[in-house]
Amino acid sequence: MDHPTHARAPEHLTVGTDEITLRVTSDATAGALLAADVTLPAGGGPPMLHRHEPAELYRVHQGELALYVEDDDGDVQRIAAQPGAVVHIPGGRAHTVRNESEDEARAYVVFAPGTGIERFIREAATLTAAGPPHIEDVLALAEQHGIKTTGPIPTDAPATSTHTAHHWPTDHRTSSR
Repeated sequence: MDHPTHARAPEHLTVGTDEITLRVTSDATAGALLAADVTLPAGGGPPMLHRHEPAELYRVHQGELALYVEDDDGDVQRIAAQPGAVVHIPGGRAHTVRNESEDEARAYVVFAPGTGIERFIREAATLTAAGPPHIEDVLALAEQHGIKTTGPIPTDAPATSTHTAHHWPTDHRTSSR
């Protein structure tokens, strides 16, 4: 029988301009997942499309995130995710997550499996701590952790919105309907 692990204090890391608070580490889940809060300032997020093995699940808490995700046909769609939206990014799909608004955005994200992504985040945070990293160093580090860049964010990606699709209410009280 699996036993729950004891909660550890959250770890706060900075990667580029983004703040990442590790809530459940891959060590605590035998590599099965990594769960974190992410805070992206205006303009924050990875600047390029990339792909990696882990799947991702985002739940937006504040602001709006633009998620660019490759579909089954290889086309990239732009998803505008607002508070309460939940967006799944399948593993192996080209994608990126950006804050294209003028306000800070916050989300909870789960990566499964989590080990490689966590190692990348930790090493990228070390690069950031030494000063603004050079993009070449970040790309080389990503490659070492199985993250492949696939190109620039398309400026003509068809847009969809999650203000109704995959939306979970932010008010968890039940109604009396």
